[in-house]
Amino acid sequence: MMPGTAPVKIKTISQLHELRGLPKPQHPLISVINLHDVKFPAGQVKQFAVLDFYSIAIKRATNLKYKYGQQQYDFDNGVMFFTAPGQVIGVEAGQDVEHTGWVLFIHPDFLWNTQLAKTIKKYEFFDYAIDEALFLSDKEEQVINDILRFIQQEYSSNIDRFTQDIIISQIELLLNYSERFYNRQFITRKIASHQLLDKLEQWLDDYFNEDQQTMKSLPAVQDIAAALHVSSTYLGGTLKALTGLSTQQHIHERLIEKAKEKLSTSSLSVSEVAYQLGFEHPQSFSKLFKAKTKQSPLAFRQSFN
Repeated sequence: MMPGTAPVKIKTISQLHELRGLPKPQHPLISVINLHDVKFPAGQVKQFAVLDFYSIAIKRATNLKYKYGQQQYDFDNGVMFFTAPGQVIGVEAGQDVEHTGWVLFIHPDFLWNTQLAKTIKKYEFFDYAIDEALFLSDKEEQVINDILRFIQQEYSSNIDRFTQDIIISQIELLLNYSERFYNRQFITRKIASHQLLDKLEQWLDDYFNEDQQTMKSLPAVQDIAAALHVSSTYLGGTLKALTGLSTQQHIHERLIEKAKEKLSTSSLSVSEVAYQLGFEHPQSFSKLFKAKTKQSPLAFRQSFN
């Protein structure tokens, strides 16, 4: 965010429509907009906003940049990304902005009293940073576009008691397809994914090999993700697709390797090993070690004697 630039708080979809020069929304809690219709003021524009609703977007633009958190992304190529209520989004538009695509806005109140209100939080890509956006194939983009058009058509027609259920089912379909496409991206972009895995392994090597008697604390997922310049959810998703293990499980695997090394090559007590590895309580270390190796630390050490 630019120093001294306060984000605009946008509480309703109607407020957003007005801000972007769009007609009044046909439904107060859900809206699909064609980005071709969005108006930006003439000249250079830098705006930041906090939306009180979900957004799911497919964007392709020239002379336009979006900022999410500390990351900035150029939309010359078509991508899809997701934001949850309360996230800060920045828009930087130059002269003669041209962009195409769709954005679906969903106010949380639209989900009230539905199963999706609870399950939408399981879709981790709402926490991904903008540089972790989803790159769609032409075929995948067509699938998403068809769903968005159907949602728009449904709330634009005569609203009845079936409308909400039908739209909710379509939103769930869209999210499930998005999850499938993200998993495909983890696999097809193997070079980038494996580079991320290599960086994680190097970070853990450096952490555990640092020249200090006792670790200050156990390595935290958030700290590792920040050091690798990705969100913790994206890091976890990448690792899960590549190895089947979460980031926390990778940390535990490396902890156990280091613990085995210390137990088999030093005369340190089990408590001393636990403290050196960053455990506040030796009992927690012993519990984790036994869960991973089916042996207590002491039994493991005795097997070398």
